[in-house]
Amino acid sequence: MLMHIPDVLSKAQVAGMRLALDGAEWTDGRQTVGPQGAMVKRNLQLPEASALRRELGDIVVAALARHPAYHAAVLPLRTLSPRFNRYEGGGEYGFHIDGAVMAGGETDAYIRSDVSCTLFLSEPEEYDGGELIVSDTYGEHEVKLPAGDAIIYPSSSLHRVTAVTRGARIASFFWVQSMVRDDGARRLLLEMDTAIRNLSASGADQASILQLTGVYHNLLRRWAET
Repeated sequence: MLMHIPDVLSKAQVAGMRLALDGAEWTDGRQTVGPQGAMVKRNLQLPEASALRRELGDIVVAALARHPAYHAAVLPLRTLSPRFNRYEGGGEYGFHIDGAVMAGGETDAYIRSDVSCTLFLSEPEEYDGGELIVSDTYGEHEVKLPAGDAIIYPSSSLHRVTAVTRGARIASFFWVQSMVRDDGARRLLLEMDTAIRNLSASGADQASILQLTGVYHNLLRRWAET
């Protein structure tokens, strides 16, 4: 499931992060991937041990926790500490699939990567190129969002970032282990949750809404892993 999550961060939060990141020390992004990934990855990242990475990552996680659309779509169980990257001067990341099991540092436990997330911190007009391309059974989907908005997609998806030929593309990215492992099941739960909310807002029959809510939670109970 590919889904746009708008307004995760306010413009003031984005501006504060950009100010901190513009003065940060960056490292070669190839240090965080294996040999295969290093062959197609050309970008910069905040070092894994960076205190700034942890500080800004906590802000991202807290903002997502307050976002109802994100929670309904992802059903997060464990979230890897967000990382931050920078693409400029032709930097790109060729087609790849994210690792199935990941850890983000000495204090992070391993998680299964079910959902990948990119949170944009540069406005689209600040740079040329830098589109996130996600490939699935319906073709290739091009993503370039306003600063403060996020995109979520299955970690099993083949994806890439096109070369940035002007300016700099700055973003946060991370992975989530969902309570519901299967992407199709998560989609069905999101569709049912959305329908329940819409019916409630329209003043539909409360007994029917209650029945549908019970079905939602019983399906979640059947599929959830904790």
